[in-house]
Amino acid sequence: MLYLALKYLHIIGAAVLLGTGAGIAFFMAMAHRSGEPELIAGTACIVVIADCLFTASAVVLQPITGIAMAQLAGYSVFDGWIAVSIVLYIVIGLFWLPVIWMQIRMRDLTFEAVRTHSALPPEYHRLFKLWFACGIPAFAAILVVVWLMIARPSLSVG
Repeated sequence: MLYLALKYLHIIGAAVLLGTGAGIAFFMAMAHRSGEPELIAGTACIVVIADCLFTASAVVLQPITGIAMAQLAGYSVFDGWIAVSIVLYIVIGLFWLPVIWMQIRMRDLTFEAVRTHSALPPEYHRLFKLWFACGIPAFAAILVVVWLMIARPSLSVG
């Protein structure tokens, strides 16, 4: 029963990571395309809250439930597909942590543009491009991790 509860939480966590990641990217990109500082500021504010609340919760939940399930099922975290998943998860984190800072900075820059009735500064546009560029490999890696969890391929690591 414990294994099934952990698996349930793990699947919910994966769904939250995929859904929140895709949703945040979509809404932020759509707001950016508008070019309207007010719309971008409001969206960026919500994006920061959603990432900190939902994504951060799932980021903590995934390794806890994953490692517990592996132990209960008799797997080692050094087994091929689990080890690759962990490495990819770390890579995802290396992209995600700076993205949080970028989102907060873009939010602040857009609020300042709204407050001063000015155009978005070059720093905002530079950060948006970098934010978008970081999202592509991170989201691709999440998709690979989900595939590894489902397929559990026989991989030799080392």
